[in-house]
Amino acid sequence: MALRIVATRAFNSASKRAIGTFPLNQSFGFQQCSFNSTLSPNDPVKASPMVYIAGEEMTNYTMSLIVDQCVKPYFDTSSWECFDLSCKSRDTSNDQVLHDAVEAGKRIGAIFKEPTITPSATQVKEMGLSKSFGSPNGAMRRGWNGITISRDTIHIDGIELGYKNRVLFERHAVGGEYAAGWNQVGKGTLLTTYIPSDGSSPFVVDKRDLTDDNNVAVVYHNPYDNVKDLARHFFERCYNAKVTPYVVTKKTVFKWQEGFWATMKTIFDDEYKEKFLEAGLLERSGGDLTHLISDAATMQLIRWTDGGFGMAAHNYDGDMLTDQIAQVHRSPGFITSNLIGKDDEGRIIKEFEASHGTVTDLWLDHLDGKETSLNPLGLVEALIGAMNHAAVLQYKKDPSQKEVHDKILNFTATLRLSMHNTFRYGQGTRDMAGPTGYTTEDFISKVTWRLGRYLDRQLEKTPPPQLTEPDRAFQRAFSNIDMKSMQELFGKYDKDNSGKIDFQEFTKMLDKMGVAPKKQKTEKTPDV
Repeated sequence: MALRIVATRAFNSASKRAIGTFPLNQSFGFQQCSFNSTLSPNDPVKASPMVYIAGEEMTNYTMSLIVDQCVKPYFDTSSWECFDLSCKSRDTSNDQVLHDAVEAGKRIGAIFKEPTITPSATQVKEMGLSKSFGSPNGAMRRGWNGITISRDTIHIDGIELGYKNRVLFERHAVGGEYAAGWNQVGKGTLLTTYIPSDGSSPFVVDKRDLTDDNNVAVVYHNPYDNVKDLARHFFERCYNAKVTPYVVTKKTVFKWQEGFWATMKTIFDDEYKEKFLEAGLLERSGGDLTHLISDAATMQLIRWTDGGFGMAAHNYDGDMLTDQIAQVHRSPGFITSNLIGKDDEGRIIKEFEASHGTVTDLWLDHLDGKETSLNPLGLVEALIGAMNHAAVLQYKKDPSQKEVHDKILNFTATLRLSMHNTFRYGQGTRDMAGPTGYTTEDFISKVTWRLGRYLDRQLEKTPPPQLTEPDRAFQRAFSNIDMKSMQELFGKYDKDNSGKIDFQEFTKMLDKMGVAPKKQKTEKTPDV
């Protein structure tokens, strides 16, 4: 039986500080949204179905604050299927909870995952676990037919981080060392034999004589059937982001990696090269898709701090290189991590998580009653991605859900803006603002306040008025009016030639005529 939880443990367990009263003013980059996409805590929207995987320690505590304060006032999250992947939960259910989470993710297609712990031998004893549990990521990648792990830099306009422009990365989600079989052996002969599934004759892949008394034999493979899907996903993202693509391998030494490069190059030449050339995206790479040896890629990641490029690599190389990108770009908290897979019908499955762990050191400080200052940017970006993908899947399945889709996308965009503006105003966590930066709780409270303020601005009491062309009865009643001149005057404000004037055009017209009602001047205080 699966240990399935509702939102209480992950979302309601944390203590909260009261949100203070802060002054008001215009926000940085705030834009008015469409009338039907606004939200109000007085009328919560039922969130699109998705899977929420709870982890533990500091990131679980932080996400409980974010969901309670930022999401639940505006959304009914009863359609979220929530699973507790803490070590205790996995132990109690004998890991059935992991299998059920994977099945739910496959069925729903949109997943948010908090960082989880893969317990060491010491932690197994400290937590009183019955055994050591492996990382859940392998089961998820297999269960969701993982293709690639997309890891991209996160940017905040106006704040300088490591890379000036976006860096995109695709890491092959399966195969390599992570799925290796191994054993410790002594002297002897190691024979690796391939037995075809079609009944044809087996043959020896490798034979070697082991002369040392102490050896570790390791066997792994790289499955290449899904590299075409990875290539298309990578090149589409690079083109849409207007960045130059590169493919990274160590094929000069690891000859078996040639197939990865060959497939990527064929897909690029046949389907993408022409439009990349037309867009001028291959100028920095000599007019073609360029291969980089992994050694060279590590150097270029340090040198190419202007950004504006993308890389694709095997599983292990991708893991190492994206860690390096994270360090150049300040920390893993400024990198996304999204698993892309497919269900049996070819529908895209997306799982979103932060690119860092559970932040044990801050959790221990929190348990000791000390102040902490965790930057939740990567966690929030992951939640935004999952909510957006859930909304898209629901809308594709049922077009009548367009209003819900629009409300969710408006909410997530406003949440991102609220967080970015909080950083811009110098009210960030201490990794951004220094020793005087906000604590974990105060930062989230500040973002919550700003989010509510921005969403309140979007609410209109009534839809904007629409003005239509007068009918003939109207024209007869005003026969002394020069209708041709009226049409010309109307045309000055009907900018889109729709035959109607929207609220903005109507306001400009009245203001131009000097008859727009004026409000009393009130002194505004800063938005800080």
